[in-house]
Amino acid sequence: MSGELQSIIVMGVCGSGKSRVGELLARRLGGIFEDADDFHPPSNKAKMSSGVPLDDDDRWPWYAILRKRIEAQRGAGKVYVLACSALKAIYRDRLKDGDAPGQMAFVLMDGSQEVIAGRLAARKGHFMPPALLASQLATLETTDDLLCINIEQSPEAMVDEILAALG
Repeated sequence: MSGELQSIIVMGVCGSGKSRVGELLARRLGGIFEDADDFHPPSNKAKMSSGVPLDDDDRWPWYAILRKRIEAQRGAGKVYVLACSALKAIYRDRLKDGDAPGQMAFVLMDGSQEVIAGRLAARKGHFMPPALLASQLATLETTDDLLCINIEQSPEAMVDEILAALG
């Protein structure tokens, strides 16, 4: 499967719709979906819950776990869809870790701070507080390889756009 699309990372800031769109995308592709948040160690969740952004020392072990998940899921022979913030280019490089071109695609859930803040305000029971949105937006690095999807449409329409763009 070298060079063939095997993994899709649905990325962006908290509240952008990564998980919802990622689940729908995986379902439409007959693939496997996971949420990177499920792989944070308790210490990371506690730090974020207290309103403190993670630093790179917190993130590197988490990204190592995520890369292992990507590699393990490839053995299943289905497209693996991972919802993951992946805000910096260096984080995305860690997820790719030497993959051949075309093996992994990054889909950025793109929207205004106002729209995302409204979604966060309505969200209940998540460890990521709305107060960290500004730090996430400041951290976000866009690159030319990202497929940018406007989040101000239905999740189904976003998935249709992703599938059309990825061919």
